[in-house]
Amino acid sequence: MAARKTVVKFDFWQDPAMAERFAREPDIDFLTCELGGAEEDAWAKLAAAHVYHISSTKDELPRQWFASGELLKRCPNLLCISATGAGYDTVDVAACSEAGVLVVNQSGANAAAVAEHTIGLMLDIGKKITLSDRLLRRERGFSREALMGREIGGKVLGLVGIGHVGRRVAALANAFGMTVLAHDPWLSDAEIHERGAQPVSWDRLLQQADIVSVHCPRDAQTLRMMNHETFARMKPGAVFLNTARGGIHDEAALHAALSSGHLSAAGLDVWDVEPPPLEHPLLALPNVIATYHTAGVTVEARRCMAGWAADQIVDLLRGKRPPRLINPEAWPAYARRFAAILQGPVGGELSPA
Repeated sequence: MAARKTVVKFDFWQDPAMAERFAREPDIDFLTCELGGAEEDAWAKLAAAHVYHISSTKDELPRQWFASGELLKRCPNLLCISATGAGYDTVDVAACSEAGVLVVNQSGANAAAVAEHTIGLMLDIGKKITLSDRLLRRERGFSREALMGREIGGKVLGLVGIGHVGRRVAALANAFGMTVLAHDPWLSDAEIHERGAQPVSWDRLLQQADIVSVHCPRDAQTLRMMNHETFARMKPGAVFLNTARGGIHDEAALHAALSSGHLSAAGLDVWDVEPPPLEHPLLALPNVIATYHTAGVTVEARRCMAGWAADQIVDLLRGKRPPRLINPEAWPAYARRFAAILQGPVGGELSPA
């Protein structure tokens, strides 16, 4: 008889596709902890869990429920941390690797949604859609020429990273007749060409792009990479977009670049603190289009993310190597723990979804 497996998450919203998938597996128990409930109940469920499906949104999950070294010590059966999205800011990957716990994400599941949102921000800024809406609701006496915009066709787009999202942005931008540049130190020039962009140096991207759009992970190398110095190197009048992660750009430095007129506008979906406080200086600027980390929040993307996560977890608990593995260095220790805890071997590698 197969050992029973337990998957645990907190009661953040999840598309029903996940529960529907687990319901088809007779040996998997899918349990939910209440964020507002008794802590001892949550700890009891987590202590028995083999997989912890964790929110990727750092400001929606209390710190005590982050996948930290302390949490791992209290969860001896835990084999895998599964992040809801592409990001895993709520996970201490090094601690997981040391403990022989795999970390997986859903990278690519919401790429189409984020790419569309990125293009939407470009169009909004270029055509002054939000600015026109604001004025039309509160003022009269302004001319249409006061709202004269610019077309994105023919402009130079600089992509900071050209992974799952960046390559989709490139395809859409090329359809609009934009020139697409990209800088991605993890890819060869040939791969960047194949993804629809011209590979360029970091300096050239900053100096030549009319629009700089961030599509890289947030990590030690990218934290505050867009700062006073890098904003100053951007083309005068350029536009800055970030639909990736808060913290990649320095918010005070961006405010200074926009206030001085060096940059003409910004489109921001991500923030240091989410949602940003009402009194946030960037929200007071008329040339900032602001959204609340909703680029990837669509019906289609959320269902895809839930389905991908459930399929990956089911296959992982069957002994398969997951396709979206963040810490492959943990695999040997994980394989030994898997065999001891679930009395079964680990097997072959899955193809990416």
